[in-house]
Amino acid sequence: MHLRQYLFLIIFFTSSSLAIAQKVTISKETLIALTPKWEGERFPDGRPKVSDDLIQRLKSVTLEQAWSVLKGEGYTHQLEQGWENIHAGQVLVGRVLSAQYMPLRPEIRKELEKEGVKDGRIGDMVSWPIDMLQKGDVYVADSYGKHNDGPIIGDNLATSIITKTGNGVVFNGTVRDMEGLRSIPGFTSFFRGSHPSYQQEMMITGINVPIRIGPVTVIPGDIVLGKQDGVMFIPPHLVEKVVKAGELVQLKDQFGHQRLKEGKYTPGQIDGKWTPEIDKDFATWLETKNKK
Repeated sequence: MHLRQYLFLIIFFTSSSLAIAQKVTISKETLIALTPKWEGERFPDGRPKVSDDLIQRLKSVTLEQAWSVLKGEGYTHQLEQGWENIHAGQVLVGRVLSAQYMPLRPEIRKELEKEGVKDGRIGDMVSWPIDMLQKGDVYVADSYGKHNDGPIIGDNLATSIITKTGNGVVFNGTVRDMEGLRSIPGFTSFFRGSHPSYQQEMMITGINVPIRIGPVTVIPGDIVLGKQDGVMFIPPHLVEKVVKAGELVQLKDQFGHQRLKEGKYTPGQIDGKWTPEIDKDFATWLETKNKK
């Protein structure tokens, strides 16, 4: 059996409706199997734990810089656009904790709620993922774009989310209480729209499972990079490479702008492939900069 077929069967048998008890989450072992290229620290649930330092440094990386690295590594479907943003212009970065919503099937929801009780979950399904959030997480949910009767959070749940994570959310669906959400500092969030109703005729079928956001397959532990022009989901094993490549581009841009202002090089020299002379000049400039 090919690896792709094997992974499909794992996901199917852990997230679809079966005659046996329905589990909301996948096992730690399955999550590790779905992120085999990550060699660093993990959370107890199996999610890759990219360092706080790398996540903070990622904020300054542009979508273009990140996209170039991911494309070069063969990840060509990691960006989704067309969002609304509560705090336009602000950046959202953090580790994915995912949730999958689906239209209600009463018998399935009943089974899921039974399992929730066994697992010690409290209250309505909509609060279950929030209870699992940790500092630095981004709650990413696919609520299939449902608008009327679709909002899965308002300002009360949003307050809990930012208290736990320090971050906003990414929802392929709607939110409510927009005035309240806008009043929460730092709740930078990406969503499809807002509506005064609240979620009805919906159910959570998976928490910390692979989900689809537009063209992207999102895995728990991926790193969100949300900017004005879209949201990128970066595989954890590539975050360090994305950060370092972005920082190098930024340094080269600083050097190039400075030398253009000084009139030392022409735009054609800076925009084209650098000569050994310019490479040497950049290395000297960088060494001097690092000593300051």
